Amino acid sequence: MNIDLPGGAYTLREPVTWPSVEGPATSRVVYAAAHVVADPLGDNTPGSPAAVDWDATLRFRRHLWSYGLRVADAMDTAQRNMGLDWAATRELIRRSAAEARAFGDPAELVACGAGTDHAPEAADLDAITAAYAEQLETVQSTGAGIIIMASRQLARVARGPKDYHQVYGKLFGLADRPVILHWLGEMFDPQLAGYWGSRAVPAATEAFLELIHAHAPLVDGVKVSLLDEEHEVGLRAALPAGVRLYTGDDFNYPSLIRSGSHALLGIFDAIAPAAAAALRALDSAEAAGDEADRDRLLAAYDEILAPTVPLSRKIFETPTYNYKTGIVFLAWLNGHQDAFAMVNGAQSARSLTHLAEVFRLADQAGLLADQELAVHRMKALLAVHGR
Repeated sequence: MNIDLPGGAYTLREPVTWPSVEGPATSRVVYAAAHVVADPLGDNTPGSPAAVDWDATLRFRRHLWSYGLRVADAMDTAQRNMGLDWAATRELIRRSAAEARAFGDPAELVACGAGTDHAPEAADLDAITAAYAEQLETVQSTGAGIIIMASRQLARVARGPKDYHQVYGKLFGLADRPVILHWLGEMFDPQLAGYWGSRAVPAATEAFLELIHAHAPLVDGVKVSLLDEEHEVGLRAALPAGVRLYTGDDFNYPSLIRSGSHALLGIFDAIAPAAAAALRALDSAEAAGDEADRDRLLAAYDEILAPTVPLSRKIFETPTYNYKTGIVFLAWLNGHQDAFAMVNGAQSARSLTHLAEVFRLADQAGLLADQELAVHRMKALLAVHGR
């Protein structure tokens, strides 16, 4: 099958049929950060309240669960701070947790972000703590797991590590279960520069670890999105026993997961079938008693994920915070939603040439579920752009 893309004709590879899976991975705890599906007939122009296609949004979460992945919801992949307002976020949390009950324990299947984005004018630590507390209560009232997101308001107001420790210390006291802490780098959100009290990563890491060690029984894990493999490995080794490192590194996830990190990744929204197959190979490798079997299975893990890395690096290229556009584009190509539409009009955040390369790399990774549908939709997009 052929298609004319910007840059020349492209011949699609032989299609890949990914195996079905039963149950979650056993060697790692793995979350896919899920996107929301915009209502294509809603007013999702920039600045408008988010209009969400709830049926398609929940259907996509079932797709992720069907591959044994947990869902991280109401996170930056769902366009928090980039068009998903608090009213829609609150409804998303409620609906996602309720949907999870049909599959099992919502605390195991879905974890949701609690932040302060509904209080942009919060001007002191007490107001920021109160804003966090409201969202935290919303999440835990549904039975979902809790992810404490980084706060733009706290980044603006805090004057050093002590301010972060004060706010987070109070939040630990309000949570009714261990939480995941999210350290989101400024490449994902420039307004979070200097989080944990310093723009110098070693100093910020020291303050972060001090907080975690002081509250270790209340911390399920930390989700780190700094795109720095060496730093993550060092941080992982410095965590208290029982506190997981959930990689958020969408550039280096295969080696980080292989070496011991768990995962909470936006790219797993787009590559769920490949991720599930690779994790099963890793499960089998770590359970293998024979060294040759272990090496063979680890090689299979590497072989499955290797072609997904160029795709992920393209989707997350600078400006990294626009990665959601590529994620939603692939969901549309793969038939998970009827339109290439996003809240806040974010489908326009990447160029046609960027999206054409995402199409090509997704095909090379075997991640176009129905090549005829994907080609039809890619041709329609090209036609809209006069190609």
